[in-house]
Amino acid sequence: MVDAPADLASQAERIACIEGECDEITHQVIAELHRTFITPLDRNDIYRLATRMDDITDYVDAVADRLSLYDSVGRDQDLAEMGRCLLASAEHVLEALKGLRNLKAPQTILQHCIEINRQENVADKILRAALARLFQDEKDAIVVIKRKELFEGMEAATDRCEDVANVIEGIVLENS
Repeated sequence: MVDAPADLASQAERIACIEGECDEITHQVIAELHRTFITPLDRNDIYRLATRMDDITDYVDAVADRLSLYDSVGRDQDLAEMGRCLLASAEHVLEALKGLRNLKAPQTILQHCIEINRQENVADKILRAALARLFQDEKDAIVVIKRKELFEGMEAATDRCEDVANVIEGIVLENS
């Protein structure tokens, strides 16, 4: 949305639909946990993993919605860089999750977790620099508020990816 800001409303709507689908999956996972006696992983780990992943989609949806609502914010290089960090983090979450299917390559899974943590650190640095520039250069207080909210929301989504990585690391360590 940041790199291609055309038709932000429909892009935000598509993300909202995906977030709704993710909510349904989370509810199904939790319901299945209540019905299943033996689980492939620790019941609490599955619960934490499902809810932390849902948190990622919640933050992405919130940022997408605000990007659409704050149409006047325009293109922003810092926000685009944060978006790339978030995308890379999400891709590594996906790969780490795929590895949990059989846990035969714990080092590979942990490497994805390390990369998620690295991306979160990069997003933190981008956030600090972006806020410093924003407060120094922007004179319109409303624009400051809007961009600050977008920056912080995007960084919070990368934080949630790190939360998922921490759960995955715990699962790998417990099961290897």
